Amino acid sequence: MFYLSYIMRLINLINRVLGNAFMWLAVGIVAVCFWVVLERYLIGTTRLWMQDLYPWLNGAMFTGVAGFALYRNDHVRVDIFYRPAPIRTKAILDLVGVFLFLLPFAWVVWSYSFTFVKRSWELSEASANPGGMPGLFILKSFILVFAITIALQGLAMAIRSILLLTGREDLVPEDFAYQYETE
Repeated sequence: MFYLSYIMRLINLINRVLGNAFMWLAVGIVAVCFWVVLERYLIGTTRLWMQDLYPWLNGAMFTGVAGFALYRNDHVRVDIFYRPAPIRTKAILDLVGVFLFLLPFAWVVWSYSFTFVKRSWELSEASANPGGMPGLFILKSFILVFAITIALQGLAMAIRSILLLTGREDLVPEDFAYQYETE
């Protein structure tokens, strides 16, 4: 059980680091958007690559923080059933949800997008806009990052559920067990 706890903590750490790093892209998005508006209305010019940049940063941010959001329990769920449930029921629901929905979803995203991303890398795909950003293939790679991070976090959730169901709450870190508290 200690090994499971170690794996869960490692996955949580990876998603915390990625989430804390990628959330700062929001500042970059605001700065780039602000600059584009200033250029357009005050200077009377625009750079197309900068107009591509802020939606690309937005896409990278949201796909990069998906596992972190799952770690923090920020994704949508039907709380009218989940919130009042006892800890054991929540652990069972999470375990079933991970294996029945989350991991198959991550696999579908990975398997359907892998060829799409691979082709984009082979073409060194860039923006379709004349004068737009190069490197669209890098942005498309974040689809795979999304699939990996949510799958890993799903495994961490499953491990947490197993630890709780086997009576090893002591191996679940407090910052990852908060959603199991009943109100």
